[in-house]
Amino acid sequence: MDWMEQEQERGITITSAATTCTWEFPLENGESTPETKGYHFNIIDTPGHVDFTVEVNRSLRVLDGLVFLFSAVDGVEPQSETNWRLADNYNVPRIGFVNKMDRQGSDFMMVCDQVKEMLGSNAVPIVLNIGDEEDFKGIIDLVKNRAIVWHDETQGATFDVIDIPEDMKEEAHKYRALLIEEVAGYDENLLEKFMEDEDSITEDEVHAALRAAVMDMAIIPMICGSAFKNKGVQFLLDAVCRYLPSPMDKEGIVGVNPETEQEEIRKPSVNEPFAALAFKIATDPFVGRLAFFRAYSGRLDAGSYVLNNRSGKKERISRIYQMHANKQNAIDYIEAGDIGAAVGFKSIKTGDTLSAEKHPIVLESMDFPDPVIGIAVEPKTKADVDKLGMGLAKLAEEDPTFTVRSDEASGQTIISGMGELHLDVIVDRLRREFKVEVNQGQPQVEYKEAITRLAQHRETYKKQSGGRGKFADIVFTLEPAEEGKTGLEFINKIKGGNVPKEFVPSVEKGFKMAMVNGPLAGYEVDAMKVTLTDGSYHDVDSDQLSFELAAKLGFKNSAKAAKAVIMEPIMKLEVITPEENMGDIVGDLNRRRGQVSDMGDRAGAKTVKATVPLSEMFGYVTTLRTLSSGRATSTMEFSHYAETPSNISEEVIKAAKGVES
Repeated sequence: MDWMEQEQERGITITSAATTCTWEFPLENGESTPETKGYHFNIIDTPGHVDFTVEVNRSLRVLDGLVFLFSAVDGVEPQSETNWRLADNYNVPRIGFVNKMDRQGSDFMMVCDQVKEMLGSNAVPIVLNIGDEEDFKGIIDLVKNRAIVWHDETQGATFDVIDIPEDMKEEAHKYRALLIEEVAGYDENLLEKFMEDEDSITEDEVHAALRAAVMDMAIIPMICGSAFKNKGVQFLLDAVCRYLPSPMDKEGIVGVNPETEQEEIRKPSVNEPFAALAFKIATDPFVGRLAFFRAYSGRLDAGSYVLNNRSGKKERISRIYQMHANKQNAIDYIEAGDIGAAVGFKSIKTGDTLSAEKHPIVLESMDFPDPVIGIAVEPKTKADVDKLGMGLAKLAEEDPTFTVRSDEASGQTIISGMGELHLDVIVDRLRREFKVEVNQGQPQVEYKEAITRLAQHRETYKKQSGGRGKFADIVFTLEPAEEGKTGLEFINKIKGGNVPKEFVPSVEKGFKMAMVNGPLAGYEVDAMKVTLTDGSYHDVDSDQLSFELAAKLGFKNSAKAAKAVIMEPIMKLEVITPEENMGDIVGDLNRRRGQVSDMGDRAGAKTVKATVPLSEMFGYVTTLRTLSSGRATSTMEFSHYAETPSNISEEVIKAAKGVES
């Protein structure tokens, strides 16, 4: 599924890729029986790295179930926590698969405990490993109370079903009892049976209760294996069929009818009107722009029209493809529950709802985090200016966490993303896909500005230059937004027409525009609340532009009283280091204004968790290697924005003013 050159070179997933396959289940000893059914899967493979969170975010929005991969050696990593939280936000049922069981230092039960404690979820092993590291040769199926041992000569494709080995019977009995107890705790009917005689609970009853508990996210079944050796993969696919929901298990998807503003449910049926969510835009060198979409209801034929509910315009879907990573298979139609890619549209964006023309509906879209780091780029040759603009526009359309803007003060093109790796990959793609060589500036932190206290202000804007002048007068209070709110909250409390109604939207527009360039250093203000309380106007000289300008000036002039501050991105860092280097690493983090939150042990090494300002972290990997002779590793992800200390605020403001002058 990792088809991009950059993915193959770096050994990581960068972009999510979709494919489809079928799996026959249940098989007995690898043989199909008359009861075997062919299950059809749509699979999306997503990155794990936090710089590419957008790919996980949008994939989780459209999937029904999730297989969450953990390394048997590394356990729960910081990016596991981020992605787990995302899955919680979208309420996606999941199974845990502990991979790399054949590697040195693997420990299945340790990972299960970490999933329980660090992710706060009810992780319940439904298998036990037989052997570990290079001796990993099988698993005990705790539901069926039997063992599976793989054949090495067929790379795990075939296996024997055997009795549980004597030396593991006691352990298997203990963990099976725990599994039955958890399942019985979820299902009241089984609880009575469990109290009387736990052995009377049948295998089918356990499967049924586990399926219900997984869908309710009350239990996370944990399975182990080694994908490299194809061990445990069949068992995992069986578990997907058994426990994860199919599109038919959901009552329907809830959306809002844009005409009536009422909620509507679209059932996962071919007979319902068509509704789908476009979750990804990609550019293919052969077929052009592709819109990946998940169909929730109805059927769409190639060559037909759909309504884009964001723009209110209809779009012709000339061809529909079923995707296999970067290969396309043309198909005639797509139905509820499927994932496909459309070609031939004019303007579909990530998060757009597509529906039958006569049955509009808007499905819940997606929220993406703001970029935290930017670099200035320019083409190496003047001839490449247009190519650079086109390439950046296409990449920004594909990736909502990647933004391009022109810095008014310096005239530079600034590209912003989720981390240094994210921007590295973007620059690499510009070179390979769009044939543009670029010069890069130093990385810059994407600061923000915020209002911290309530301020009242009167702003009078007057301009007299012969003939008709300009006049606007407003009285307002400026204050911080409520916790969790973004954007401008604007309240109009003017009574008696002191400011005519037609000028009030201009005042709001002025404040909105002022938020783009904060009062201190020109950084964006994320959220604030403005209450318009009074004002006055002139019969001849007042117009909409005057009130808009009054709002902009009023915002700038009241910022001091409202205690405007610079906010900086704070990163969550985890370092895994040998014990002897721990003191040096913690000392270095303190010098970087870091705050250590936790220290622990993992697989014979020490872990240090800390929060550190992003501005102090450029080039950290090189320093870490030097401090630990190359033995320590670190992972870093965005955590939150926090107020910058005054000495650093002054430097940031000075730097911004320096650019302007």
